[in-house]
Amino acid sequence: MPRVSDEHLAARRQQILDAARRCFLRNGFHSTSMQDVINEAGLSVGAVYRYFRSKNELITSIAETVINSADQLFVEITKHDPPLPLVAAMDRALTFVDAQTGPDGILRIAIQVWAESLRDPALAEFVNEKYTGFRNHFVALAERARDTGELPSDADPEAMGTALFGLIPGYFLQRILADGPDRATYLAGVRALLAATPVRG
Repeated sequence: MPRVSDEHLAARRQQILDAARRCFLRNGFHSTSMQDVINEAGLSVGAVYRYFRSKNELITSIAETVINSADQLFVEITKHDPPLPLVAAMDRALTFVDAQTGPDGILRIAIQVWAESLRDPALAEFVNEKYTGFRNHFVALAERARDTGELPSDADPEAMGTALFGLIPGYFLQRILADGPDRATYLAGVRALLAATPVRG
């Protein structure tokens, strides 16, 4: 029997994840069964279970996709050379959010991941680790802003970074659940909040 290529295996795995994502977006985690995913993928039971032994494994894999795409962006923002002004950095993050809050957006899955993590200890540990990493990116962003003089020298990067990160899920929750505000309006609010710290430059 010819050996199946790594590319084929990766493509088949992605086919299953894409099917699961469509099911979860359409019906939610709890109303989706493994059989639903199998039917959506158009594969045999054995083919799907070869890659994922349970719905929880599917959820975790999709959560990794959601989180890794955001993590890559936050790393780019944090390490940008020269350092981005805080408002510009937040604008880039919010632009990413706008691109991922539509009917098929990955951030709609993120909300379901949060809810599922409240009942699944393994997923809760995963979410805690990843979101702590997100927060640390924003702490680093605040440290660079302090070092460049944008923030006062006595500013607390831990406090500032934590607050800045909190503005990101706050924005996409409003976008998804409350149909607004638009990015320009939200960014104007962010700019006003930063000015109140005060922010120099």
